[in-house]
Amino acid sequence: MITLDNLTKIFDTDRGVVTAADHINMEVPQGEICVLLGPSGCGKTTTLKMVNRIITPTSGRVLINGQDTTDQDTVSLRRNIGYVIQQIGLFPNMTIEENISIVPKLIGWEKSRYLRRASELLEMVALDPAIFLKRYPNELSGGQQQRVGVIRALAADPPVMLMDEPFGAIDPINREVIQDEFLKLHRELKKTIMFVSHDIDEAVKMADRIAVFKDGRLIQYDTPDDLLSHPINDFVKGFVGRDRALKRLQLVTVNEVLDSESSVVTAEDSLTTALQRMDAAGYERAIILVDGSERPVGYVSRSVASTAKGKCGQHSYNLRTLVRPEDDLRTVASKMFTHDATWLPCVSEQGKLLGVVTQRGITRYLGATYKSSRAGEQGLGHIQVAT
Repeated sequence: MITLDNLTKIFDTDRGVVTAADHINMEVPQGEICVLLGPSGCGKTTTLKMVNRIITPTSGRVLINGQDTTDQDTVSLRRNIGYVIQQIGLFPNMTIEENISIVPKLIGWEKSRYLRRASELLEMVALDPAIFLKRYPNELSGGQQQRVGVIRALAADPPVMLMDEPFGAIDPINREVIQDEFLKLHRELKKTIMFVSHDIDEAVKMADRIAVFKDGRLIQYDTPDDLLSHPINDFVKGFVGRDRALKRLQLVTVNEVLDSESSVVTAEDSLTTALQRMDAAGYERAIILVDGSERPVGYVSRSVASTAKGKCGQHSYNLRTLVRPEDDLRTVASKMFTHDATWLPCVSEQGKLLGVVTQRGITRYLGATYKSSRAGEQGLGHIQVAT
C-alpha cells in the first residue's frame, strides 16, 4: 500500500549539509501498522512527513497503492491520508461533532452523512455521542481529546493514516486504554498506518512491522517478533533492550505453547490412579480434576496422592485461575507470578479443558528461537537493511 523508493531528504543548515533520511526503501502492506522507531533525530519523523509531503523529498519516490505521488497536488494527496499528531490540534471554538466533520464537509459530503459518521466514530472509541457530540474540546480530558483527534483523521475514510507519536502526551494508564481501543478500531477498519514512536514497548504492542532508524538510515525492518529475537546488530539489540525475551511474551498466545495432551482425573478416580497418571505424564506437582463435561474443577497434588487414600474428588483443591487460548504470554506470566503457579489450565469459551500451559513450555518456546538465531549467525547470517 505504501512504498518508499530510495526516499532521501537533505537539509542545508547553519552547520552544513544534514542528511535526515538516506535512501529509505520499505513497503507497508495494505491494512498493516508500521511503526517507525528510533532515538531523537534519527530520521523517522522526516520520513513520515515526506509521505504526505509536509516535507518535500530531495530525491526518491513515495508510491501509494502503486501510484507515484510525485505529480499529485498536495490537496488531492492529503485528502486520502489521515494525519494525527501528538499536539491534537482540535479547534477550540468548534464542537466535537464539528471537529470530526470538518474534512468530510470540506470535500463535499452531505450533512446527514458526515453527522452520522461523527456519531459512529465516537461510539467506536467508547465516547457516547449523546454526551460528547455537542461538547467543546476544553470540556474533555486529555485522553478523550486524543481519541477525538484520532477519529477526526478517520472521518473522511482515508485509506492511509500517518501518526506522529499520537499517544506520547497521555498518562500511562490512559495511554494503554487508548492503544487498546485503537487496535480494536484498526481490526474493524483495516487502514494502512505509518506510526512514529520512540517507545519500543508501544511499537511491539501496536505494530505489524517495525522500522528501526539511526542517523537517517533504516537499520532493520521486521516483524516485532523477528526484531526481538533476531536484532541485526548491537545498536538494534541495545535499542530494543536487554529484556527483549520478556517483550516477546506479549506477541505469543497460549495457543502456541499449549500442551493439549494433558492427562486428567475425575472425582471417582482413586488417588492411586492419579499418582500413576502423574508419573506417566511426567507431572511433578499435580494433575487436573475434570467434571463430566470435561471442565476443570480442581486439581490433586502429588503430595496428597502419595500419602492419602480414597477418591480424587475427596482430596482435590480449587484451581487458582484459568487462561484462554487467545491470552498472550505476558498475561499468563502475570497470573503465574500472582498465584505462585508453574502451570495453568487453558479452557474454551464453554469452559472445556483444552490443555495446560507451563513455565517450562514457555521457556522452551522462547529459547528455541534464540537457538535458531545463534545457528543462523554461525551459518548464513541475517539479511540486513543497513550495516
